[in-house]
Amino acid sequence: MSIMKLLYFPNKKLRKIAKSIKKIDDNIQLLVNNMLKTMYFYNGIGLAATQIGINKKIIVIDITMGKNNPLILINPTIIAFDKSKINSKEGCLSVPVKQQYYILRYKKIKIRAKNLMNENIELEAKYLLSFCIQHEMDHLNGILFIDYLSNLKYQRIYDKINKINKKIIFIKKHNYIK
Repeated sequence: MSIMKLLYFPNKKLRKIAKSIKKIDDNIQLLVNNMLKTMYFYNGIGLAATQIGINKKIIVIDITMGKNNPLILINPTIIAFDKSKINSKEGCLSVPVKQQYYILRYKKIKIRAKNLMNENIELEAKYLLSFCIQHEMDHLNGILFIDYLSNLKYQRIYDKINKINKKIIFIKKHNYIK
C-alpha cells in the first residue's frame, strides 16, 4: 500500500465528473487500500478518488478516524433524503487553507452503493456521516465545498492559495528546496 498524492484546488482535475465502476477487481481493491492509507495519513475522515486524480466513483470514509471500520462506497447514489437541512462545518483535504466553513447539507440521507465484495448495499446516514457522504459525493461530481460559499469567501480562499503557490514556485525557482 502507498500514500497517494492529493490534488489541490484550483487543479482542474478536481472538476472532472467521476465514471462508474463496472468491475470490482484486484486493482480496485488496491486503489481502495491506497485511498484509505492516504486518508489516514492526511488525518481526513473521507476521500474521493477524484481527489487523488483517479476518475472513478469511489469514496472511503471513517468518521471515527480509528481505522477500525472504514466505509467503502462504490458508485454511490442518494436515493432519499430528509428535507430538513442543517449547517455542517466543513474543511477539505484538497483545499489547503486550514479554515472550515458552514455548508447547508441534508441532515439525513439514504444511499445505495456497492461494497468491495460487489454487493449492493443501502445505508441510512445522519449528521456527520450524512455530511461526509454528501461532501465526498460532491467531489465525484466535480464540486468542491467552497462552491457553496459566497463569491467573497470563495475569492479569499482562491487568493490565499495563489499566494501560497507563488511562494512555492519562488522557493523552487531559487533552489531553496531540491
